[in-house]
Amino acid sequence: MTLFDLLQSQLTDPFRIGLIVALLYTAVQNRAVTGMALPLVAGLAFVAVILPTTMGLGSAAALGQWTVVWVGLIANAILLAVALAGWQVIQRIRK
Repeated sequence: MTLFDLLQSQLTDPFRIGLIVALLYTAVQNRAVTGMALPLVAGLAFVAVILPTTMGLGSAAALGQWTVVWVGLIANAILLAVALAGWQVIQRIRK
């Protein structure tokens, strides 16, 4: 498995997408208390580490666990950027 294949598989993982959307929803609901930046960064790191350690590496085992985690951080950042853009669109439509 190449790094591009790994990134593509992580970007299309429905469980990862759901976790990132739930992370954004939680951060938005609690932004008055905790802010947005720190919970989102901590959540991105948590999802990037917890998924390969609990679900196994599968065909990406040859790349190594830390490589999978770093690619996961990149995938999570891309997914969060898309989710934030969607949230901004929804906010502008509501006004």
